[in-house]
Amino acid sequence: MARLYEDWIVPALVDWSMRSKRLMPFRGRVVSAAEGRVLEIGIGSGLNLPFYTAQARQIFGLDPSPALLARARSRVLPTQPRVQFLAGSAEQIPLDACSVDSAVMTWVGCSIPDIARALDEIRRVLRPGGRLLFVEHGRAPQQKIARWQDRLDPLWVRIAGGCHINRSPDVLLRQAGLRIDRLETGYIPGPKITTFLYEGLATA
Repeated sequence: MARLYEDWIVPALVDWSMRSKRLMPFRGRVVSAAEGRVLEIGIGSGLNLPFYTAQARQIFGLDPSPALLARARSRVLPTQPRVQFLAGSAEQIPLDACSVDSAVMTWVGCSIPDIARALDEIRRVLRPGGRLLFVEHGRAPQQKIARWQDRLDPLWVRIAGGCHINRSPDVLLRQAGLRIDRLETGYIPGPKITTFLYEGLATA
């Protein structure tokens, strides 16, 4: 029963929840800035694919969920750059060092089990000067809300497919040796424990 939930119910819920129209402007800004050889971490069901421009010559879409990758394959358009799907986790990216110009993360860092190792891997595959483009939800700046995030996180992880609500993306990026060149933060409508966003650009 647990495998059924993880393999089929969670992917369907992820696809449904990430279709929200309020997320589209963020996808448009972050994804459209990718260029060259692009690695998308946690491509999921492929909701970012329509936002890539001709600047992206090749796209590698990494995700551990076969069910979500199957959905993503169905969303590839004939006019898009070459897309290659990779089944696997970000903690062990199956690409050579310094082989990627841009990496993209949209609302995925919360659910990677070993996020520190994954960011080290992203830094490894990015060429010198390569860019990580990201938008993530995370730890709120208000102590009261952050305390609630800490209290609820153990339960949230179990019911939301491994998603953590109390991670600090900016701190994690700096700890991984990535330089944050741009960072914008703020709430979007919804429960404050899950709607404080970090959007920006980091350089390897």
